[in-house]
Amino acid sequence: MSRHEALTPDDHRDLRIQERRDAALGDARMACIVVPAEFRALQAEYPILFRLNETRDRFSALAMFGFENGENLYLADGRWDARYRPLAIDIQPFLIGGRPDEDGPKQIHVDVASPRIATGDEGVRVFDKHGRPTPYLERVIEQIRELDHGFRESGDFFAALQRHALLEPFTLEVTLEDRSDNRLVGYHIIDEARLNSLSGTALAELQAAGHLEPIYMAMASLSQFSALIARRNRRAARG
Repeated sequence: MSRHEALTPDDHRDLRIQERRDAALGDARMACIVVPAEFRALQAEYPILFRLNETRDRFSALAMFGFENGENLYLADGRWDARYRPLAIDIQPFLIGGRPDEDGPKQIHVDVASPRIATGDEGVRVFDKHGRPTPYLERVIEQIRELDHGFRESGDFFAALQRHALLEPFTLEVTLEDRSDNRLVGYHIIDEARLNSLSGTALAELQAAGHLEPIYMAMASLSQFSALIARRNRRAARG
């Protein structure tokens, strides 16, 4: 059960965070939400898919780590086996206080019930002995700013995708080397044929708004499914 507190040097002077990556520390997940500003870095490591929310009125983007709930194929021997980790993963157990779409200054919160909270002398300090942010916290603060900015910009991006009908349903069915069947359903991808049929005016509008690059990055990311399948096959072979 999460328990969020506003991060302050008075209340969290001795707080330490586990930096290693492990299922027991909350990393056993098949996907996480990402923002378009990350797509260039993400596409070299993960497939990017889109999903409608429960009320079916808004899309979000996801970086995929596996084929079933709780499966993260990037976890290996206490580390994350990729050159880039999504911001929403890398900032844990910290988060932005309040809703991402709220205006005004944001406060950093920490989930003090997170398994990433270290005990004793383990982990990395958040504040130094004088109550000043450590380099680790300064990095997290910058990442939180990037993520907050990315969430704010993403609304226009997803609205443009819907306005131009650029998302189509996607299902992936894979039979692995161990003969197990894996299926991803309920997701969307960029409709490449629809994109290619857009008028020059529509493409210019997308380009001027900065939306074309993340669109092409999301399309390119689908090639990472072959690498994800290879990871799954290697893990199955190890038993």
